[in-house]
Amino acid sequence: YLFDLYQPQGDNLTHRPLIIWMHGGGFVFGSKADNNTRLWSETFTRRGYVCAAINYRTGGITSIFSFDKLVKNSYRAVLCARQAVAYFRKNYKHFGIDPDKIILAGNSAGAIIALQTAYSSNSQLANELHMPKPAVDDGPTAVAGVINFWGGLYNINWLKNARVPIVSIFGSTDKIVRPDYHKGLYGGRAIHEQAGKQSITNAIKVFDGFGHELEKHFNPLPVHPGKKATKQRWLQAGQFAADFLYAHVLPL
Repeated sequence: YLFDLYQPQGDNLTHRPLIIWMHGGGFVFGSKADNNTRLWSETFTRRGYVCAAINYRTGGITSIFSFDKLVKNSYRAVLCARQAVAYFRKNYKHFGIDPDKIILAGNSAGAIIALQTAYSSNSQLANELHMPKPAVDDGPTAVAGVINFWGGLYNINWLKNARVPIVSIFGSTDKIVRPDYHKGLYGGRAIHEQAGKQSITNAIKVFDGFGHELEKHFNPLPVHPGKKATKQRWLQAGQFAADFLYAHVLPL
């Protein structure tokens, strides 16, 4: 699957941390070139990270009318994310990255992928989504951290599977992925509370009065650029995540 690579310029440093960014779009729309994915990739590169914005398998447009089909689309997307981690870990020297500092990140559907990849096994995910048992099941993919921008976890008990630091950011009035629990999805607040009980390093930032994608009135149509004020909130979300990684992931 294709990816856009963002690398710091002007030095020859190697062993940089890598962030794999996954776009939103309900497992139907979106691409690695989305405005917010590009924004975070560019700004984190200036902080010294290598960033890879990846495409992943999405479902047909008819699936937007069925929540069951939407979540089943996420299974194939998680397999893509696992493949991406394995690819960059195998080729770490070529990209100048630290194979032990690979971070999964995404917004909305992309964050859902990141969470399931880090905390669930293929068999657990298939069972949760009522899909056939996979032929291969290697457990959760080992990563150094997760950036969860307004995504959710299908089964909160999966947090017991791995001790991966996680930072969650969301709007308090999000009606797409609600902060607590809704329609089989545990949002950022629920994850924060359960992670605390499991003594998993984590943090949250809540944008009061804002909804999905940190917008006042979320526009579900693809390829909308985002208002200037929304972009400022995206930048604030990125800064909060960067501070978390600097404090809790990079020193490990």
